[in-house]
Amino acid sequence: MELSLIQKIAIFVLPVIFAITLHEAAHGYVARHFGDTTAAALGRITLNPLKHIDPVGTILVPLAILIASKLLGGGMILFGWAKPVPVNFGQLRRPKQDMLWVAAAGPGMNLVMAVFWGLVIQLGHALGSGFAGTPLMLMGAAGVFINVILMALNLIPLPPLDGGRIAVSLLPVKQAIQFSRLEPYGLFILLGLLFTGILGIILWPLIALFIGLIALVTGLESAQLIGLIQVVLS
Repeated sequence: MELSLIQKIAIFVLPVIFAITLHEAAHGYVARHFGDTTAAALGRITLNPLKHIDPVGTILVPLAILIASKLLGGGMILFGWAKPVPVNFGQLRRPKQDMLWVAAAGPGMNLVMAVFWGLVIQLGHALGSGFAGTPLMLMGAAGVFINVILMALNLIPLPPLDGGRIAVSLLPVKQAIQFSRLEPYGLFILLGLLFTGILGIILWPLIALFIGLIALVTGLESAQLIGLIQVVLS
């Protein structure tokens, strides 16, 4: 099965929007739980995607990657970003320790959503290859893939990614301060890793591991899940 560009966009649009926006909302919710009400005061702890959508990161960049992937024959890593939820770590009850949970909330939400989309595949499979079954299976595969990518990418220990903040929380104070100074250069380092191909070398084993985990948890065959993902990416 080969999907047209319009079909690809239709399959990916909901998974991409919710993967990115719920990731951000989770940061704000956990920050409020540990004492920082900044995101809550700005109305950013919400399931309304419109509150989190960044026109470039949530729409244009993923769309451009989808188009380029289609024109170039697939194989590109689909990613994007939303408006970052503001967190004042100084307002957390235990800033250094609580930072870990605030940072981990985003990838944790992507894990939950990946499991949800895996169950959507199971629902589509139960409905059969009729009007609803196949689209649900393909959308579920897109949902698993985009959430697994965002989870793996954000767990890289590089500030300002979530993995970088987790590392700062876990390191001794002196080393944490030194490591946190990388944050202004984090995006440039990430782009360098992307264009040199090193990012793919780091991410693909993690992505494969997480896909296998989602298949195990949701009762899917790994080969079936990988095959569906290949269809939506081709």
